[in-house]
Amino acid sequence: MPSLSQTDQEIFPVTSDLNDSGEITIGGCSISQLAEEFGTPLYIYDEETIRHMCRQFMRGFGNEYEPCHVEYSSKAFSNPAVAKIVAEEGLHMDVVTGGELVFAKAAGFPAERLNFHGNNKDRQELGEAIDYGIGRITIDSFYEIELLNDVAGERGVRQKVLLRVSPSVDPHTHMLTTTGVLDSKFGFSIETGAAAEAVEKAVAAENLDVVGLHFHLGSPIFELEPYSQAIDYVMQFAAEMRDRHGLKLDEFNPGGGFAVGYVGEELPPQITEYATEIAQAVRSACDRFGFDEPLLTVEPGRAIVARAGVAVYQVGGIKRIPNVRVYVSVDGGMGDNIRPALYSSEYTVRRAYDPYATPQEKVTIAGKYCESGDYIARDVDLPLLESGDLVCTPTSGAYSVPMASNYNMTTRPAIVMVKDGQARLIRRRETYEDLLATSLV
Repeated sequence: MPSLSQTDQEIFPVTSDLNDSGEITIGGCSISQLAEEFGTPLYIYDEETIRHMCRQFMRGFGNEYEPCHVEYSSKAFSNPAVAKIVAEEGLHMDVVTGGELVFAKAAGFPAERLNFHGNNKDRQELGEAIDYGIGRITIDSFYEIELLNDVAGERGVRQKVLLRVSPSVDPHTHMLTTTGVLDSKFGFSIETGAAAEAVEKAVAAENLDVVGLHFHLGSPIFELEPYSQAIDYVMQFAAEMRDRHGLKLDEFNPGGGFAVGYVGEELPPQITEYATEIAQAVRSACDRFGFDEPLLTVEPGRAIVARAGVAVYQVGGIKRIPNVRVYVSVDGGMGDNIRPALYSSEYTVRRAYDPYATPQEKVTIAGKYCESGDYIARDVDLPLLESGDLVCTPTSGAYSVPMASNYNMTTRPAIVMVKDGQARLIRRRETYEDLLATSLV
């Protein structure tokens, strides 16, 4: 029986294969079968891959460090069906807006296992989080220290919080996804003295219980050294704050940013490698600065769901410009996946049937939106494509759907979850009526 190539096995969902007809299948379902039933563009999520990645992180970090929480960053893909899987697998979860909190509540996600991030949370959002009994709120500004202290006080609650600090460490990723450097809207800068001032104010706040520190370097991070470098720097800062302001370090959260493989030629470190680097750095810093080992929390987002998702498109018009470029237009694009246009992100593209036929053309997979920069992949070698063919991009499960829009008044795609040969809708395709629902004449 034919099977996926070794490289594709690293980037497609774990249940992916080729059937006897030479067509890609996911979770026991053929891509053409799913496209016929649910239409295109279509996002397919494989339940087994989500569970597999959850278990890989729980085992990888749990074997290296105890106690340790793995906290799914739901901004990578917020959906009640995914939140339920994450909860069943024993993970914690973080949200960054009131909307993401609503999705967590809809899934019945345990409040005590939630952490509320975000650089500009408002009074309503903070109130809703406290009313739900949220476990942690990660503070990101001086304004929020005062606001949260007030909101918690109104409710007679002493809220457990972490302070997000910026260690000014460059993780060598895209400038738009780098968050731990000095020039960033996120976190209190250690370098400028803002973090020390924040610790002093937060520790003194009557309705806040500062249990530890958080930082996040950015994503996706393919290197290990930035983690250990930042951990040592932040732990040194924590020791200074312990001695100066009585800061507790019961919990320590070095964020996430763990990379995934979008193309087979560029694969990230193994989860166990990230875990070893981070665990050893935390232990070493605790020994050096005289801390008891704190609860360690890590925040994988894309690394949980990216590989689980595959986007499927149907080919429409094909434009060949001799000696210049071949444009293959599909029925999606920047409206459902803006990452290539925004970040110059690269994706692997495969024809759904006979994907390993001899490549005959170098093509650009272009979207249907009225922007010259609207594309899925540039200059990829593919078998000869015809209008009506189905193509797919693996590792599409993170950030593409959450960043989708109704640009050009298009409807956002359907999403299905597959398992054991069965598919179920977890988000229906939008309709024109949906587009008009919020408009007033």
